[in-house]
Amino acid sequence: MPRERSAAFAPGRVNLIGEHTDYNEGLALPFAIAEGVTVRASASDAASGSEAAGLTAGGIVAHALDLDESDEFELEAPARSRGWRAYVRGISAELARAGYRLPGARVEISGDVPRGSGLSSSAALEVSLALALIELASGGRAEGSEELDRLAIAELCSRVEREWVGAETGLLDQLASLYGAPAQALRIDFRSLEIEPVPLRLAGWRLLVVDSGERHAHSSSGYNERRAQCREACELLGVSSLREVDRQRVEGLPPLLRARASHVLGENERVEAAVAALRGGDLPALGALLSASHASLRDLYEVSTPALEATVRRLLDAGAAGARMTGGGFGGSVLALFAPDRAPPAGAREVSASGGARLLAP
Repeated sequence: MPRERSAAFAPGRVNLIGEHTDYNEGLALPFAIAEGVTVRASASDAASGSEAAGLTAGGIVAHALDLDESDEFELEAPARSRGWRAYVRGISAELARAGYRLPGARVEISGDVPRGSGLSSSAALEVSLALALIELASGGRAEGSEELDRLAIAELCSRVEREWVGAETGLLDQLASLYGAPAQALRIDFRSLEIEPVPLRLAGWRLLVVDSGERHAHSSSGYNERRAQCREACELLGVSSLREVDRQRVEGLPPLLRARASHVLGENERVEAAVAALRGGDLPALGALLSASHASLRDLYEVSTPALEATVRRLLDAGAAGARMTGGGFGGSVLALFAPDRAPPAGAREVSASGGARLLAP
């Protein structure tokens, strides 16, 4: 039988290294953080008094508590929308397409991962919504439909990003949110979808993020354009993904596409080097890799901005062993690694690996 109430939490993430590699079947090394998004849902027949206001038998009333904004729509063929509403409508529609019989419901959304900071508040919203609504519909699947596992949930959320929000993202953010674990980064191979935990032992060193002050959004930035350029490079090379080529083959591409592909190949190598540095306890080497990643994102992939560059310089001037933009670029946050004897600048916030998405007591 469907549940009357449900609740779920999904974390944001920091991508330690491996940027713009997920949609190229490459490698990345993210970790989930403590901040995230919480969704609480009540079936319409479980709501009472003022809670039931505006509910219909086949509709959802959603409230974004932090924004003090609301949305209401029918579950059958919801109209397209924008902003946070697009995620709620998209997740609801895609779960229904997957065979879940969602009840009319009231949904409340709250969170503490900063929006537009490049820490994947969008994936945290998608994943927490999916988990809460799946739980609310537990036992209410259409005949013949199968319960979604975590990988299938990640793929559903990524489809919502593409088809409902308009951002051609890969699976990095959703997988990091769903599979995150305390004190561990995740080496994700996006060709095999193998996820390998890597202990994040920093021995007193600290990972810190600083918001550049420039809002980051995949759908309105050059993100989709970069993905299209990688597709074009693959077409010219006659391969299905850049994972299939080496540096020698990339040299024959036109200059712009060569730069894009060279970043992806180099970034895959940096992920493997970062895994080795963590396992070997070589934190200075990890710092150098962060800076090398940022230089490649700036010079070859061209996704940096003056605000990001100023933030990186400020962190390096303060003594960071390395710093780079984290997220897709075009704004958002900068990640930096500080040795134990170095004091970070004002506004820097320490981040550590935390647990992944989970159901909560309703």
